[in-house]
Amino acid sequence: MDYVFAVTLPIYLGIALGYLAVRLDWLEPADVRTLGKYTVRVGVPALLFKSISHQSLGAVFNPDYLAVYALGSLASMALVMLFATRVLRRPFALAALEGLGASGSNSMFLGYPIAVQVIGPVAGLALALCALVENLLVIPLGLALADAQGGEGGARLGPMLRANLVNLSRNPMIVAMVAGLMVSASGLQMPEVLDKFVAMTASATSPVALFVIGGSLVGLRLSGIRSDIALIVLGKLVLHPLCVLVLVLVFPPANLLLGTAAVLFAAVPMMSIYPVLAQRHGHERLCSAALLVATVMSFATIGLYLAWMPAHWLPPH
Repeated sequence: MDYVFAVTLPIYLGIALGYLAVRLDWLEPADVRTLGKYTVRVGVPALLFKSISHQSLGAVFNPDYLAVYALGSLASMALVMLFATRVLRRPFALAALEGLGASGSNSMFLGYPIAVQVIGPVAGLALALCALVENLLVIPLGLALADAQGGEGGARLGPMLRANLVNLSRNPMIVAMVAGLMVSASGLQMPEVLDKFVAMTASATSPVALFVIGGSLVGLRLSGIRSDIALIVLGKLVLHPLCVLVLVLVFPPANLLLGTAAVLFAAVPMMSIYPVLAQRHGHERLCSAALLVATVMSFATIGLYLAWMPAHWLPPH
């Protein structure tokens, strides 16, 4: 758990810097939104391309892991959306964003650093697989559902999904992943200069995303949204890993370390760009607050999952 603290502390510092920058009027809220667009359209695509292009094609496609992690994520999203619409009576778009928060992990910046300390090099393969599920399924589906406005939006879900599939060709994250797969399949190495440029661009993604989160917290009022924050946080830190764990127990992978990785990646807080993705619908403040609470609470929850992990799921020490 000392390592978890060492990884998480820089996250708090990045969020605090963004908060202070807006609070002290160094930047305007509109500037933070612009940085958010940069993160989604430039930084994250560079990071995904770098991660996938450096893996072998055979390693990227592991159907057992993909199925378990995808079904666990979809189950968490569906259950949170059902609770939000039927119990809390939230609009369909907001419920979809809450479901997205409960099913999309911070695999790149928190999941991988924790997993690599627990299971070693297998964490790199798990990271690439999680990136495929999150960026080809969880994020597109969550945003498509959010765009299918209102309770009657279910009738429009088919056309919205088709429209989103058409727009995938223009989504920088999807383009980056396809390009990374092509490089991986070719077996060729990128020129050193280009590889360094992509790495440099990718390295700026995490601090900028955290800065955006902090800037979005300025002026936040928690009254009236506590139940929504609780739903998102419990969905992400408790429901998501439990859904994945059940599937791992029912359909154990040949490599048990991959099962451990699946649970660990599901157990970390939601992705850093979660509030940025919610900007379009005006819920970035709620999502920023949920991310902050989840990050704080993850100290305890991740420690519990590690303590309860069966010994034969972990590499020998």
